[in-house]
Amino acid sequence: MTEAGLRQAIDKMEAAGQGGAPAEVFRHYYGELASGATGVVAEADIDPVGELALLADQQVAPDAASAALAATVMIRLNGGLGTSMGMSQAKSLLPVTADRTFLDLMVDQVRATRAAHGVRLPLVLMNSFATREDTLAALSAYSDLPVDGLPLDFVQSSEPKLRSDDLTPVEWPANPDLEWCPPGHGDIYPSLLASGLLEELLAKGYRYALVANSDNLGATPDPQLAGWFAASGAPFAIEVCTRTSADRKGGHLAVRRADGRLILREVAQTAPEDLDAFTDENRHRWFSTNTLWWDLQQLRDVLVDRNGVLGLPLIRNVKTVDPRDPSSPEVFQIETAMGAAIEVFEGATAIGVPRSRFLPVKTTNDLLLLRSDAYAVGEDGAVTLAADRVCKVDLDPLYYKTIADFDVRFPHGSPSLREAESLTVRGDWTFGADVRLTGRVELEDAGDPAEVESGATIEGL
Repeated sequence: MTEAGLRQAIDKMEAAGQGGAPAEVFRHYYGELASGATGVVAEADIDPVGELALLADQQVAPDAASAALAATVMIRLNGGLGTSMGMSQAKSLLPVTADRTFLDLMVDQVRATRAAHGVRLPLVLMNSFATREDTLAALSAYSDLPVDGLPLDFVQSSEPKLRSDDLTPVEWPANPDLEWCPPGHGDIYPSLLASGLLEELLAKGYRYALVANSDNLGATPDPQLAGWFAASGAPFAIEVCTRTSADRKGGHLAVRRADGRLILREVAQTAPEDLDAFTDENRHRWFSTNTLWWDLQQLRDVLVDRNGVLGLPLIRNVKTVDPRDPSSPEVFQIETAMGAAIEVFEGATAIGVPRSRFLPVKTTNDLLLLRSDAYAVGEDGAVTLAADRVCKVDLDPLYYKTIADFDVRFPHGSPSLREAESLTVRGDWTFGADVRLTGRVELEDAGDPAEVESGATIEGL
């Protein structure tokens, strides 16, 4: 059924306006999937990465740094709906402070950088069809944001979910939207090419791109980084941080033994017998922040040469067509990771950056910490750690997983966490106003809903 399945999938994509480069990329990965590829990277085929260049050691002349920043565009991935937190709109529209969202802070960072360095610095979002309308409506408040006639966004592609038994496009009449999925953030490459934006950026004199997730407010425009990347002559670079026990599930850098190239291995590409090695932060020291630097000219040359197909490693995600219904048909979602392009480009490199450049929000645990006084948010959109250490937050997912449940239980905002080492909550607790936590705080399940009274100070161990 594989040949018929491919034809059905391509027809479905073309009928939905997903032909051209997205269809060619899908065709490539469908062939890999049909041939039995799983995308698994064996531990026996890689070596750990040793020492890397560190941002702290770079000394770029101010003129060179400013010139590089002046030729840079900032691209943010904005296709996610925050469904893991029960959201139905772009995660970037979540408030971080009382009156500023992730999107507002990104805009503030860009505007502050423009003013400080006298650069154009466009902000361009890769939206999905689900996030585009709300996001562009929010950006309409910033009349000074567009520059050089460039669009504020381009739209990532969609592809059919495939039945795992015969690789045909799944049908789900109960909700046809669930028949589709995004192809992972590796889709940014063919989508950027197909949109025509890559050619437009080059035509207007932009040479470099800083690319990051919209929920990582630490990935600010940085002239030293821009200057380092421009001077390196590399086609591609990835920002990495030293792994800790909290980063064991994140993708890590490795060296492929076959050709000595840097690669990125995700947990979905790891065989069960290799998971101990994957999660060993002492063996694999560097994790990907998913913040990238591109040489747009070199990227364009490779994409055109390959007809939009970079050949990134396949990630075969096994799901059910309705993620909330485990009895619904099992499907394969064909995905790729944008950081995996590090293995495609000759001369690609990586740079070690401080932890302050990695502030992702994947769960309400992260959101509570970011909203607390452990972090300070400046007028320039910069988010800085105000505490001596990062508090580890672990909220009971039965009561705090979704934004709706989370907000109900923190009606007055986050408690003070500046002096806290950790916060563990089990059971249904609601927090009053002006609550202060210190040390290692653990709230146990009381059986019934419980409350931390306003003004309370809880001193942990």
